[in-house]
Amino acid sequence: MEPCHRKKLPTLWLMTDERVEASIQLAAAARLPMGRAGIVFRHYRTMPDERRALFARFRAIARRRRLVLMLAGSARQAAAWGADGWHGADHRRASRPMLHSAAAHDAMEMEAARIGEADLLFLSPLFPTRSHPGAGALGRVRFAMLARRAGMPVMALGGVTAEDRRFLSTLGAAGWAAIDGLLR
Repeated sequence: MEPCHRKKLPTLWLMTDERVEASIQLAAAARLPMGRAGIVFRHYRTMPDERRALFARFRAIARRRRLVLMLAGSARQAAAWGADGWHGADHRRASRPMLHSAAAHDAMEMEAARIGEADLLFLSPLFPTRSHPGAGALGRVRFAMLARRAGMPVMALGGVTAEDRRFLSTLGAAGWAAIDGLLR
């Protein structure tokens, strides 16, 4: 990825989630600030044709509102579907310049993202989440320790809401991502 693209990374991201009604997520995507946000389309377990059709609906919103749209999966699939980038562990590059994001929950996954030359990292969970009940959260101190060692822009994910954005930069986060925190 060219360095100029890194400067333009959104600081607000909507993560899609299959447990939430698609219409609610599409409405949330349509409310994202024009030209300043991104969407990570996941829907891993959705049937292929249905997943492609739903992605197309998010892509239409993203194009209309000038949002960055990432597809969870391979670089090749993201390029074929017309995404701006891919989200995941696929380290192969696409045939055209695209963003690459990765998820990390610990130092090992963060290192894998760095080796895979990810452009940005979704570090989670900062706080307990409804999407992963009972899972341990990093908390502020551990999150800050990891974020400062990332070597790339870090987006805080996991129980994060708009009210939290004021202190996220003090933890080393360049921005934030949410599911529930952006659906209200």
